[in-house]
Amino acid sequence: MTTQAPGMKDQIAAQSVIEELLRRQQAVPPRSNFARFLGHSPLAADSVAWYRGAQGEIEVGRILSRLPLEWRVFHALPIGKAGADIDHLVLGPGGIFTINTKHHRGKKIWIAERSFLVNGQKQPYLRNSKFEATRVTKMLQERMPQLPPAQAVIALVSPAQITIKKRPEEVRVLNANDLRPWLLKRSVALAEAELVQLAAIVDAPATWKSPTYPPSPNLMAEFAVIDGAVRTARVRRVSWTLLTFATVATLMVFVGLPLYSKFVGGIIGAF
Repeated sequence: MTTQAPGMKDQIAAQSVIEELLRRQQAVPPRSNFARFLGHSPLAADSVAWYRGAQGEIEVGRILSRLPLEWRVFHALPIGKAGADIDHLVLGPGGIFTINTKHHRGKKIWIAERSFLVNGQKQPYLRNSKFEATRVTKMLQERMPQLPPAQAVIALVSPAQITIKKRPEEVRVLNANDLRPWLLKRSVALAEAELVQLAAIVDAPATWKSPTYPPSPNLMAEFAVIDGAVRTARVRRVSWTLLTFATVATLMVFVGLPLYSKFVGGIIGAF
């Protein structure tokens, strides 16, 4: 009996981000019982961005998993050096798409032809996304010269607002909730036979220059533990905040009102 060698299709959404998050959290000492009681976050300061990034990529992975069967989706594909990867690579009748996930919950996004601002702060997302698509196009066209170029896409998870002053020409920016219908509306660019051949190329680990490893069996379980602890801590912090406000309001009623009455009475008595 032969066992099929793991391919890039075995990579899971946010795999590399979760692996880095877990690596960073290994050095974080456990919280005391009192810290847990107060709702202190289990995350180190430099782990927060990795945690949010993982949340975003997992959400986009869920959205892409609902594409029809003729679409192929790959995650966490290594490209370049220093651990850089493509969050999601989508192959379908509508073409080839490199999808860069950005999780900016509750933040305002402003976009122009060459500018991308998050709460007023400029970010290099357009340049980076275009660069990813260009690299993937070159790599795939070396094997299949007739392929159309890859389309760069930025998928925004839970933004408060997206303002597009002028659409960038080479990068499509979308709310993640609009990603699936947008993909399905693309004009047909690839035949099924081309998709089969292309998916085999992408799935082959040798296609990618960096070494890749299948996810550990417990990777998502370990992330779920951290995620659950973060959510529980957040609920406790909110509960303590509400309790504090309620206590202050009660004191104002039962302590502040009599003092206010005495103050008013003193003024009246002076006249």
